Amino acid sequence: MIKNIFAVVLCVVSASSVGKVVKQDLVAAALERTTHSVRYDGAYVRLDYPMGDVPSDTGVCTDVIIRSYREVGIDFQQLIHEDIKANFSDYPSARMWGLNRPDKNIDHRRVPNIQAFLTRQNAQLPVTKLAADYLAGDLVTWMVNGNLPHIGIVVERRSTDNERPLIVHNIGRGPELEDMLFNYPITGHYRFLP
Repeated sequence: MIKNIFAVVLCVVSASSVGKVVKQDLVAAALERTTHSVRYDGAYVRLDYPMGDVPSDTGVCTDVIIRSYREVGIDFQQLIHEDIKANFSDYPSARMWGLNRPDKNIDHRRVPNIQAFLTRQNAQLPVTKLAADYLAGDLVTWMVNGNLPHIGIVVERRSTDNERPLIVHNIGRGPELEDMLFNYPITGHYRFLP
């Protein structure tokens, strides 16, 4: 009897700590991305499915997110492909890119599709101008130069004045850690830790 109670308590403790472990691992994976030399290249590439990836020495902002989540066992390619197949009209693929069906090679590499997916997963949080609202592991999207969607991941490291969390992203120089949370208009704020 005592052995069974101990097993139940152990399961409850383990289940309650899963979110923290995933969040810490996700942040660590994002920070690890900054050690890679990656040439900014958003070219269309035919990918394996699931777990398909562009060559490791290339990528864009979305690839930082995709590769970070893969390190914690979450495949955005498969998740988004399966969801867009079942809910195509909820995604901007037809409106923005003239598509009439899902494309497992590119859908997950487009910021507006990631935004649609995260919104459909009830992962959307308020967009604010308060740095304290953006926690490590959160995803943030921006509009750069008025027409370029961008995405990054918040980490626990802080700006030199300790006012803002730093962001891991790739805006053209490869994955980097930068104080840029409020540099561009924020278009989305998400917390996806399934």
